[in-house]
Amino acid sequence: MPVKYPKQPRKDYECITVETDREGITWMTFNRPEKRNAMNPTLHSEMAQAMLEHETHPETKVIVLTGAGNSWSAGMDLKEYFRETDGDAQAQFRSYTDNRRWSWDSLVRGRKPVIAMVNGYCFGGAFIPLCNCDLAIAADDAIFGLSEINWGIVPGGVVSKVLVDTLRIRDAMYYAVTGRPFNGKKAAEMGLVNFSVPAKKLRAETVALARELMSKSPMVLAYTKQAIRQVRTMDMEQAYDYLIAKITALEAKDPERTRERGMREFLDKKSFKPGLGAVARPGKKATPKAAVKRVPKKKKK
Repeated sequence: MPVKYPKQPRKDYECITVETDREGITWMTFNRPEKRNAMNPTLHSEMAQAMLEHETHPETKVIVLTGAGNSWSAGMDLKEYFRETDGDAQAQFRSYTDNRRWSWDSLVRGRKPVIAMVNGYCFGGAFIPLCNCDLAIAADDAIFGLSEINWGIVPGGVVSKVLVDTLRIRDAMYYAVTGRPFNGKKAAEMGLVNFSVPAKKLRAETVALARELMSKSPMVLAYTKQAIRQVRTMDMEQAYDYLIAKITALEAKDPERTRERGMREFLDKKSFKPGLGAVARPGKKATPKAAVKRVPKKKKK
């Protein structure tokens, strides 16, 4: 007998909130503001379920991860995630596995784009989902830090790994061995996030980015995500073979026939310019052109 999955995602969570708006943006919010959204076993379990349900739910087009109150996440809850599971092998295994399922497996292997909207404190273990999200936007005054050095451990789990995969080694080393905090502007300068904006503009900029992503073919978007992630660990020959196979598979599987329509509208109809925006999806109006900075023409003397 085939497995019967629930038609509607769960909503009655304890440590997170999940809401899908009319546009198809699913807002997943860490909801432990009194603990600066520190991640405990319950939060990991709920996030693992929510990510899986919305990865396969048709109403969800883009996922945004953010935090309630003045924090994105302060990292792992030292009391509930570590101390209370130290003597319980079963609880520890479940908690560690749930953590990996959502903050690593779901984010890295998922088809739908995920944006980290960093609205405040982001420390320690929170770097794992942050670095594994596809894109990240931070408030200028968000505070980041790797405080593990200050209380006697190395940046564990896979924090050290995602850190050196995302940052230059000099920056990763500097903040890991000093434990110094840094703000959203510095995070953007180092490439930890894509860009930072004043806090009052954070949600609007995140929505604008989500809308731009939703203008693309979902299948093409998923394949592009997968391709960018996979080729990072390949040599040139492996990447060439992989990408040729990926392109061929996409042409066969894309239900919207995006490549075929894009070529036709660009070459034959002259109605579409790939460098300025996405080709209109079937049954939808032409999408707004992406913001492109034009080089101003020099005034004649």
